[in-house]
Amino acid sequence: MTATPAQLLRGLAVVVFLVLWALLAHFGTSGESSADLSVLLALAPIVAALGLMLWRNTHPLLTGSVIVTSLGGLAWWWPTLRENIPLLFFIQHLGANLALGTLFGRSLLGGGEALITQLAKAVHHGEISERKRLYTRKATLAWTLFFLGNALISCILWLLAPQSVWSVFANLLSMPLLAAMFVAEHIWRAHALPPEERPSIAQVARAYRMHGKQTPPANP
Repeated sequence: MTATPAQLLRGLAVVVFLVLWALLAHFGTSGESSADLSVLLALAPIVAALGLMLWRNTHPLLTGSVIVTSLGGLAWWWPTLRENIPLLFFIQHLGANLALGTLFGRSLLGGGEALITQLAKAVHHGEISERKRLYTRKATLAWTLFFLGNALISCILWLLAPQSVWSVFANLLSMPLLAAMFVAEHIWRAHALPPEERPSIAQVARAYRMHGKQTPPANP
């Protein structure tokens, strides 16, 4: 399927945004950027996650209390946060990879279906072959190891390497490494599955959105 101009522009905008984010994070870690901007950048994913949880919360009093407490704590700790910007970006990088590794990995435990198996079933309306089920389970394991491996390398570099080396890995190489993993999985999928069992990127994105609207079943 040929991409429309609007889709190409959206894709280009996402790429530009990610590149700018990586550069600002790298400069912030090295102290070459505004301290206030760097703190905002480092806290943005945490604030976004908290905002999403509050958006889904149905108790206004609890939501208001969390917002007031969070704003007060942020104002109180702001000077300290400005002095610990590299640590904030380390926590952001480590937390994101651990969260994603847990998301993929926990679906492999117990008798539940692997995360990518669930997405594949959403694409194919609940029906997939045994070959694809095995592939999607192995792919889920591969993504789990990828994210946990990133977290481990991040910790090792943070503890043992110069801060600039950690920043290159965590801030500048995160997106290229993620893209390389997608390419590697695409090549693997092309060899492991016949053409009719390979979903398009649009189908995968649609399945992920549908999955995100559902509550995942608990593993026994």
